[in-house]
Amino acid sequence: MRLPFANRSRRRLRSRLLLAVLIALAGPLALIAAFRFIPPPLTPLMAIRLIEGYGLHKQWVALQQIAPALADSVIASEDNLFCQEAWGFDAAAMRGQYEAWQDGERPRGASTITMQTAKNLLLWPGRDPVRKAVEAWLTPQIAMLWPKRRILEVYLNIVEFGPGIYGAEAASRSFFHKPASELSPREAAQLASVLPKPLGWSAASPTPYLRQRAAVIEQRIAQIRPLLTCAR
Repeated sequence: MRLPFANRSRRRLRSRLLLAVLIALAGPLALIAAFRFIPPPLTPLMAIRLIEGYGLHKQWVALQQIAPALADSVIASEDNLFCQEAWGFDAAAMRGQYEAWQDGERPRGASTITMQTAKNLLLWPGRDPVRKAVEAWLTPQIAMLWPKRRILEVYLNIVEFGPGIYGAEAASRSFFHKPASELSPREAAQLASVLPKPLGWSAASPTPYLRQRAAVIEQRIAQIRPLLTCAR
C-alpha cells in the first residue's frame, strides 16, 4: 500500500534534516582532524577581511620557527592555565563570569586559547549566542584531537595581528622586519598585547598603554613560568 503523498513528503523531509544534521556534526570534525596535520589554507575571518578590503598577508611556519617568547607571551596574556586545561575550557574563569552575570555585572569573557583557535579556524567574528554555542561545541573536539603544541602552532599561524596580517611570521616581518624566530621577548610581548584589538592597535607603533600591557605580560611570564611546560 502506497503512503499518502503528505506522509511520504514528511519522511523525505525528516531524512533530509537528519542528513543535514549529520553533515553539520561530521563536517567540522573532519576539518579538525585534517588540520591536525595540514596547515589551514584560509579561515572565515580571512575571507571576511578580504571582502572588507584589508588584504591577506600570511606565511605558515612550524612552531619551532617561532620564538618561544611569543608562545609564552600569548599564554601569559590570553590564557594562563592553557597547559593545564583538559577540555579547552577554564572552568574557574567561566564560573566567575557566570556569577558576575548573575550579580548583574557585565561578563568580561573567559575565552581560552583553544576556544579562540576554534573561533579563528572555523567560525565568524562576533559575540552572538549562536557563534558562542558552536564554539563551545568545537572546542573540546580540538582539545581531544590535537596536542597542546599543535593548538599553539595553529593559533599562532592564523590569529589576526593587524589589518590583513595573520600569524606570527607575517606579523614579525610586517612590524619588526625580521622572521618570527628572531623575535625578542619585548617584541613578542608587544605582539601579544594587540590581540584583543588588532585592527585598532599596532605592535609597530605602540601607545604608552600598549607598552604598559607588554611590560605586564613580560612580568607575568616570569610569574607563571612553571605553567608554560606544554609550550616547550
